[in-house]
Amino acid sequence: MTSSLATSISSLNSVAMGDKKADLILKNCNLLSVYTRETLPKIQIAIIHDRIAYVGPDASHTQGPKTTVIDVKNKYVSPGFADPHLHIDQFVLPSEFVKQALLCGVTSLFSDPIDIVSVAGYKGFQEFLKLGEDLPVRIFQVVPGGLPVDAKFSNSNSLTLSQEKSAVKHPHVLGLGEVFSWTKVTLREPKTMKSISSMLELDCIINGHTAGASEKKLNAYVSSGILSCHEPINFDQVLERLRLGMWIMIREGSIRRDLKEIIPHVLSHGTYLNRLMFCSDGLDPLDITKFGHIDHCVRESIKLGLKPIDAITMASKNNFDYYNMGKDLGGIAPGKLADILIFDDLKSIKPNKVFVGGKLVVDNGKIVIPIKKKAISPWFKKTVKLKKFSKNDFAIKSKKKDVLANTISMQTEIITKLGSVELQSKEGQISASLDSDVWKVAAFDRIHGTNQHSIGFLENFGADIGAFASTWSFHENDMIVIGSDDSDMALASNHIIKNQGGLVVVKSGKILASLPLQFAGIVSTDSFEKVSSNFEKINNTIVDLGCKFARPHLIPLFLPFLALPSVRILSGGIVDVKKRSYIQPIN
Repeated sequence: MTSSLATSISSLNSVAMGDKKADLILKNCNLLSVYTRETLPKIQIAIIHDRIAYVGPDASHTQGPKTTVIDVKNKYVSPGFADPHLHIDQFVLPSEFVKQALLCGVTSLFSDPIDIVSVAGYKGFQEFLKLGEDLPVRIFQVVPGGLPVDAKFSNSNSLTLSQEKSAVKHPHVLGLGEVFSWTKVTLREPKTMKSISSMLELDCIINGHTAGASEKKLNAYVSSGILSCHEPINFDQVLERLRLGMWIMIREGSIRRDLKEIIPHVLSHGTYLNRLMFCSDGLDPLDITKFGHIDHCVRESIKLGLKPIDAITMASKNNFDYYNMGKDLGGIAPGKLADILIFDDLKSIKPNKVFVGGKLVVDNGKIVIPIKKKAISPWFKKTVKLKKFSKNDFAIKSKKKDVLANTISMQTEIITKLGSVELQSKEGQISASLDSDVWKVAAFDRIHGTNQHSIGFLENFGADIGAFASTWSFHENDMIVIGSDDSDMALASNHIIKNQGGLVVVKSGKILASLPLQFAGIVSTDSFEKVSSNFEKINNTIVDLGCKFARPHLIPLFLPFLALPSVRILSGGIVDVKKRSYIQPIN
């Protein structure tokens, strides 16, 4: 339980004066001061309970017989890092993810659980909040601000205005998550504007998503009280937003890595850094293992020429200034919560020790406290509401011998365009054509149990497999099945139903790779290590069998994503995003 500053001032004051003794003293610190941009040698830090009482050259007056004293031996000491925007409702449970985050020095996570809400609504949001509590890291949440992506087509759950107001009463819910359909703002869509207005009245933060917006549209968006964005991919976009008073979260994560395109120009331009932060927007298990988390952003920025103190300030203080939490977090100073990192050097930026609320949680690069997996409500493992499939469920029928089919042509794992191809029917059914790299693709409502589904064609996938299926997608969470063989598509679907979610690769009636995602069909209940291994096998299997893209798991993830052009597939049909109309699979 985190103490409040209001109830702590008497004990903090007493320790600072020496009238009461500290619980912990860190001595011989090379303190990285995010308030003055300097490194202060030989500093001592006195802590009582979970807050800092004294920072200065001599804390001996705060030492008593029960005070623990740690000699830092002139190592570097900084505030804990924060990730101001990420989605932790992916891959592993919060209890597993925080172990990896802490090893990277990340002591605060600002989570947008948009896909949990997409699957499980307000009940799911409340349950997910509980999974983030009582962990040795600070997890703050926002109410998802992007659902439904497009009410005309979306099948996802979302929160009502009254549920949003109720949600932000929770002390760890800070406001509204990324409002990524910015056209809803510029067109003043009633529910969106009411939601924003309600959050502003409650003095809540509102996170932004402005990909593709500029000039008058960007001005309209910012004037609506949305003051951050993690979408700029180059310095020109950063500068345009900074000039309008926005805060920028420079993204370096598994979906995109924008740091190298931005930091050098920030330095050459001499841009103020006080509204710049780093964020991941979400990390897959392989990336956090290979690169790290916010520590990676700090390391890379230093390599690109940023001063270590400035990179650390962007990784700590600036985040809490943005979220109006600076009186409690963001620096090492009297009154602040004692979230502290100790580094051997300023090149590796790997913390040797991590304290959260004055408690040692990482020592010598290892977690030193127990982190228990919390019990999960049984209904959360029953969200794939589908009946057993047969190959007939993937049939596309036509009385014509030759047909012109519309296709979803994959340009990258994420970007699509509308294509067309001539196909032949046999015995009244149109099959996929591996020779022409034409696949069937299907989307099934697996949340509401409606049996709503659509089947179409996809081009440019390339892998020599029978089927690839997934229940995790942005932000519809339909079950997506890509395949060249109807029987394998049925097998893949039935395997996912048995697991109640996940990703699976099938060929010739055999399961080649599987990643179970038992929790809401989007998160695994297995260990980080097991999930990482299964995830790696999914991608490697598809790539090794000829897929044209390096990260094939992203294909079903983005195929239903209505916030991107050009063609998407949902359980309700194939959608031309720009025209906001359905496309028939066969002309």
